[in-house]
Amino acid sequence: MLKQRIITAVLLLAILLPALFYPSIEPFAVLTLLLIVAGGWEWARLNGCNSALALGLGLGLGVLMALIWFAGGLHLPLRPLWLAVGAAWVLLAVIMLGRGVQGWGAWPAGLRLWLGLVLIACAWLAMVHARQEGLDFLLSVLLLVWTADIAAYFGGKALGRRKLAPTISPGKSWEGAISGLLGVFLLAACWLWVDPEGGSLYTRLWALGPALAVLSLVFLVAMSVVGDLVESLVKRSAGAKDSSQLLPGHGGVLDRVDALLPVLPLSMMLITV
Repeated sequence: MLKQRIITAVLLLAILLPALFYPSIEPFAVLTLLLIVAGGWEWARLNGCNSALALGLGLGLGVLMALIWFAGGLHLPLRPLWLAVGAAWVLLAVIMLGRGVQGWGAWPAGLRLWLGLVLIACAWLAMVHARQEGLDFLLSVLLLVWTADIAAYFGGKALGRRKLAPTISPGKSWEGAISGLLGVFLLAACWLWVDPEGGSLYTRLWALGPALAVLSLVFLVAMSVVGDLVESLVKRSAGAKDSSQLLPGHGGVLDRVDALLPVLPLSMMLITV
């Protein structure tokens, strides 16, 4: 399993990194749009759609995003959208996680399906807008999520005692979550020390003042956990271990980007409001 995970990760990086560092956004936008198609397909399957309908919805989501792109939507100011998406994620955190696995199944099927597709689409828009803000900005957002996840894993393994959400994700602990937050604080401090005048997320937040910067990082790390928990909740409701098997050793696309789904639009919200 470990060998398979490593091979898949290396292949993904070999494709993603050249597109990410390419001077124009087109290769990166196209590549991530394909991931959005896969994510839409996975979400539809997790919410009761058959294979043909799920594939059609995934492709339709990709076509819609491509049309928005070609119509110039990637260059429009989207502050109201980021505010709306931010509010939606906060409400999901309160309502979904409060009601638990059984509560998700009680929602109308159409609402569950379309809400997820819309949030996945908004995450892609936020990702491309973040890339347009600058490579350092996008990388700082991605590294926030990855650092929080890695630090939470090792912190939880070493110190985890109190379960964070035992009925949704038994492996997560409060100690792990706090370790993830401390890891992000360390990352932000190092980034500010090395590149205090750059265009990273941390520089942009620090310009708002130290107190707001710290609160914003706490908020983003908490929402990265929410993204992970929401996907775990949906998978448990569907009786699925992974969102799919598209990525051998890693599960599906949503399994790899669940924490990014809220963090990307929320990061854009924080720097544009």
